[in-house]
Amino acid sequence: MSIYNLKQRNAIVLCLLLVLGGFILYSLRIIAGALLSTLVLYTIFRPVYLLLTDKWKINKILTTVGIILVSLLMIVFPFLALSMMVINKIASFQQNPEAIKTLIKGIEDYIGSTFHVPHSLDLVISKLDDFAANLFPAVIGGAADIFIGVLIMYFLLYFMFTQHQSFEKGLLKYAPFKEPDAIKFATELRDTTYSNVLGQGFIAIVQGSLVSLGFIIFGIPDAVFWGVISTFLSFLPVVGAPFVFIPAALIQLSHGNETAGWGLLLWGFILIINIDNVIRLIIAKQVANMHPIITVIGVVIGIPVFGILGLVFGPLLLSYFILTFKIYERSYHAAQKEEAAKQAFEERL
Repeated sequence: MSIYNLKQRNAIVLCLLLVLGGFILYSLRIIAGALLSTLVLYTIFRPVYLLLTDKWKINKILTTVGIILVSLLMIVFPFLALSMMVINKIASFQQNPEAIKTLIKGIEDYIGSTFHVPHSLDLVISKLDDFAANLFPAVIGGAADIFIGVLIMYFLLYFMFTQHQSFEKGLLKYAPFKEPDAIKFATELRDTTYSNVLGQGFIAIVQGSLVSLGFIIFGIPDAVFWGVISTFLSFLPVVGAPFVFIPAALIQLSHGNETAGWGLLLWGFILIINIDNVIRLIIAKQVANMHPIITVIGVVIGIPVFGILGLVFGPLLLSYFILTFKIYERSYHAAQKEEAAKQAFEERL
């Protein structure tokens, strides 16, 4: 006869589940980016999958393979190519740090002589070596895990699509919310993903393209590279693209190229920044609006965890957390009202 009663057994099983779950989550930390990428791609391509399989009656496996190939061609390969371009350029900067110091010194001399603020960038120059030593190897080293991450992502995505009905039923069954709240959570999660990934991605591409076009118009070299950098930085609202075109303009001014310098500043502040605001308003009306504070804090959280992908995944993960908290808060208040109504009914009896 067992020395444990049913309640004690359940408590022991729950403890074992928590311990094993903790080990599993700790082990999965190295593929957290791949897991989040899978969720994002599933959310983005789910409407396409349902259209092709439910309405057009195309085979599930063929549809899934087609979606995987399209996402590779449209998202993964271009992103990897641009990332490798950035990594190669960073490597060249790392091999020649004096070139960066010379550029910064030229900007400092121009600011000092024009605005009478000498030695304004001494702190930047003094911290440059530490910055290069800490940031560049982290970015370059992170590229080694990309291939494995992509394989895991598409392996999971294949089974999520081919078995999407059982997958979504399982999510509803084990979700810690009532079914209406779980469905509402899924809808808001979809809107948040569209806003952050598709919306912010579109803004970033537009701003990066405008930066490249501005560099070409005013004869500034490495237009494509700095456009790519601007594309990544543009995931930071308002302040992203100016990190590129303002120093570039100041360098031109420090070299005596007044037309290119002032022209690029006007191009940036009149067109690039304002196109950001216009597109964000359109996105906010169509899907969901992400507050700039969430984006900035999310980037700070995401970059140490996901590397350069943290520009996207950090704000997205923070938005998911806030969304989960809101759903919990609604469920908690609903449960309180239900309990109060039950007590009032019992008191009347």
